[in-house]
Amino acid sequence: MGRPAKGRRNARTNAAIAAFPALLCVLLVSIQRVVDSELARPPFQCGCAEPGVCGIQYSTPTQALSCAVPTPARWPALLQVPPAEARALTPLCNASQNCPATVLLAGQNPQLAQGLARLLFPPVPSQYLSGSGASNSSGYLDEFSVVVPGSSSLPAHTLFIEQGFVPTETLYVLQPRCLLHSRKNISGNFDGIPLESDMQCIETLSLWCDNSSVINHHMFKGYKGGNKRRRSNAFLAGYDFLDTNNRRFHVYVWYNSSFSRDNGHHPMTVLRVSRLVNMVATAYLNFFNGKNVAMRLEYLKEMPKAAIKMRIDLTTLLDALFFTWTVQLLLPVILTYLVYEKQQRLRLMMKMHGLKDAPYWFISYAYFLTLSAAYMMLFMISGSIIGLDIFRRNSYIIQSLFYFVCINLQIVLAFLLASFFSSVKTASGHWLVIMELVPGFSLYRGIYELAEYAAAGRNMGKPGMQWVDLNDSVNGMKDVLILMSVEWTILLPVAFLLDCRPAWQPLFLFRFLSTKHSSPSKKPNKLKRVSRKVHVDMIKPDVFLERKVVKRLLKDMHMRNTIICHNLKKVYPGKNGNPDKHAVKGLSLALRKGQCFGMLGPNGAGKTSFINMMIGLVKPTYGTAYIHGMNLRTDMDEIYENIGVCPQHDLLWETLTGREHLMFYGRMKNLTGAALTQAVDESLMSVNLFHSGFGDKSVSKYSGGMKRRLSVAIALIGNPKVVYMDEPSTGLDSRSRHDLWKIIKRAKKDCTIILTTHSMEEAEELCDRIGIFINGSFECIGSPKELKARYGGTRILTVTTSPEHEAAVERLVSWLSPAGYTRIYSVSGTQKFALPRREVGLGRVFGAVEVARRAFPVLGWGVTDATLEDVFVTVAKDARAFDVLS
Repeated sequence: MGRPAKGRRNARTNAAIAAFPALLCVLLVSIQRVVDSELARPPFQCGCAEPGVCGIQYSTPTQALSCAVPTPARWPALLQVPPAEARALTPLCNASQNCPATVLLAGQNPQLAQGLARLLFPPVPSQYLSGSGASNSSGYLDEFSVVVPGSSSLPAHTLFIEQGFVPTETLYVLQPRCLLHSRKNISGNFDGIPLESDMQCIETLSLWCDNSSVINHHMFKGYKGGNKRRRSNAFLAGYDFLDTNNRRFHVYVWYNSSFSRDNGHHPMTVLRVSRLVNMVATAYLNFFNGKNVAMRLEYLKEMPKAAIKMRIDLTTLLDALFFTWTVQLLLPVILTYLVYEKQQRLRLMMKMHGLKDAPYWFISYAYFLTLSAAYMMLFMISGSIIGLDIFRRNSYIIQSLFYFVCINLQIVLAFLLASFFSSVKTASGHWLVIMELVPGFSLYRGIYELAEYAAAGRNMGKPGMQWVDLNDSVNGMKDVLILMSVEWTILLPVAFLLDCRPAWQPLFLFRFLSTKHSSPSKKPNKLKRVSRKVHVDMIKPDVFLERKVVKRLLKDMHMRNTIICHNLKKVYPGKNGNPDKHAVKGLSLALRKGQCFGMLGPNGAGKTSFINMMIGLVKPTYGTAYIHGMNLRTDMDEIYENIGVCPQHDLLWETLTGREHLMFYGRMKNLTGAALTQAVDESLMSVNLFHSGFGDKSVSKYSGGMKRRLSVAIALIGNPKVVYMDEPSTGLDSRSRHDLWKIIKRAKKDCTIILTTHSMEEAEELCDRIGIFINGSFECIGSPKELKARYGGTRILTVTTSPEHEAAVERLVSWLSPAGYTRIYSVSGTQKFALPRREVGLGRVFGAVEVARRAFPVLGWGVTDATLEDVFVTVAKDARAFDVLS
């Protein structure tokens, strides 16, 4: 056909396309070898004092990364001392601003705390600072374990070299009082590392704070003061001794890490905290057991380290960029082929010669698939031969499958785009503008243009892209700038509106359109709804009474510890000529603290719409509600702080644990510290996730029932005033369901619970009051006992016989209750009848069944009082009958 002939004519072009990825692979490998050869040079290898004498002690920080350290040095533990110009200003600062290093104190027993503080920095004899000191590491370690040494140098990421002992740095010994000109020179050999340093004495000062908050304030103030490189008013450390006594050692320690962070150090920089802990532990032992008892901290050291060859895997950094670009080069090629045939009417010609659309698609698709497959095979083969890890180390089956899916998707996309173009010039040029709608393509196009102009300028000795070059027809930077600016201008306000609007509030444009199109039908619907409302109130005395209670509470402004729903309505506007959907029709309800209210109703009755209005997901069309005096329409932010929600579907993060979920939601309920930890543990125990260990496992490992229990625990944590539960026991086994009921019963003593459920057993077990909700409104409201008495004043007689005796059974029932019985259902010989309790006694029922058993075979029978389920069925049936009549 036409496609193979064209392929032969374009053989040179196809060969060039297929050779491109191989050339790219060669380029990447060449660049990698150049980089590797540079990293093999001495500036990047372990430093040496002379040939054969190499080690980390002779290396720069860059060289130290490649050094082997089989026996790391033992370094004394130092304190992080603020530089002299950054120390907290106190009255004891002298004229030279040589301020003491200040420690902040707090605790429940000030006398004990100050006594411990006096022992933090033990004094040393004067000859200690005047002598020459030990010349080996063991001697230095003994000396430094007695005193409190420190340094203002920035700690390193590791302890292979302690920066405080570098000759250019000054070591400090911290004392309550320093002798005049107290200095000491240290020189010698420290575990094989030549050491020479100057040690100076710094006086210390302790300041009392009322509590931990004051310490926090001062430490943070010292952290944020000054410029980024030099902080001011910084403190050495802070200690809160809490309830420490002679039997209990309980202390919080604050340390200063601001200087290392400001200078861009690695986040895992070694923090000099161990000496702070050792100081306070030794002080505690000395205070209660005498000065001869101490806990010495002699040294710190790293684990041994093997030599590491410096290498930067450049191909890994560039593979994703280069290879994505390489694979996507096929898209414009295929698109150009397809549009060319449309432009030159070649496809029309083939169609006139009998080539139908299906064969054309098949042939073209097969051709492009073959071309793309050959392209990718050469890409993978050349990359593997050259030695690129992205090809050699990964499974060839996975790679082949991945690229096969990619090229098929690319071919389909080319066919799709070809439908929108009629000329090759448009398809090969303007399609780039369409792709630039994606910011990543715009970025790539812009960088590409800059690189092109930079290269041209370098070759011609001229500057790169200038403002005048934007008008060049071959320069795409102007298009990129305009397109990105327009996208930014449009998307910024759209993103702002979508992010800031309440979840239930539609965009003003859609609200305007819906109001405009639905306004002609509003008045007739409103009149019809009002007339039905009056009739409904007359036949539902309990619902009418509930409305009166609500009006009285609103009139008396008695809203504390109550939930009041006043004439809540939710109407969803109809679309495409359909009438409006009235999900909730004038709901009025009053609930008090300590009450569990259950909403029963069939699917689509409006229960979830009511819950969504109460939790702020949907705005009421009319009416409002008051949650402990807070208005649903105006105080939703305050309401959120006082409610708990267990939604119908579990909304959980799969990567977080159950404990982390509860910690997160507990903090949102203003729980902190020990209260938060206790609340989380109690919540986990209440839903049987504590002792099983699942509380500390990720939610992705939870079963459906465990997720449901966690959702309930989230709803109850923090002792909310109101809890909404949408079918809380869904997916739970019988034992877990009963355990959950116990939790809800305990919780409702201190809050109000509103739950929806399809389980009549659950409603009867948990709910103090029940409302049966059908077609957007309550059909009845009352306690389970009241509803059964009001709507279930019957006995339910069930009789099973062969089908031919059904009529005889009904005649027998009519004899029992000539005018008052109702047949509930009849299926294959099994019939269920409702008999009035007052008219029919149990004795008459037993006698009638005995007569029936003598007349014909009775396979089974039973008589029970009406259940809540029977009440629900009766009320729902009456409601449907009323809707049909109206």
